[in-house]
Amino acid sequence: MDLPLETDVATAAQQLRDGALLLDVREAFEVATCAVAGSRHIPMRQIPENLPSLPRDRLILVLCHVGARSLRVTQFLRSNGFAQVTNVAGGIDAWAEQIDPSLARY
Repeated sequence: MDLPLETDVATAAQQLRDGALLLDVREAFEVATCAVAGSRHIPMRQIPENLPSLPRDRLILVLCHVGARSLRVTQFLRSNGFAQVTNVAGGIDAWAEQIDPSLARY
């Protein structure tokens, strides 16, 4: 699968419905403010130690607040052999604006 490095929130929402894993790399206090239901939370700094727990046979969508941290995590995962990983451009801020307006924005 030749995935783009980034995807928009509308595409990501559809991929999530189709079975992708949404990996939220924000800090715990941010996730407490708002989170996408069904996402898996691993703070960015804890990604390296959690590599063995991440699926290599499933699409991983990486999400943060606006997309900068998640882009770095996406690049890190790809460099560690995860081929099916893409960044959610705009992060939870764009998700709250375009997909789920009930989410708190910060």
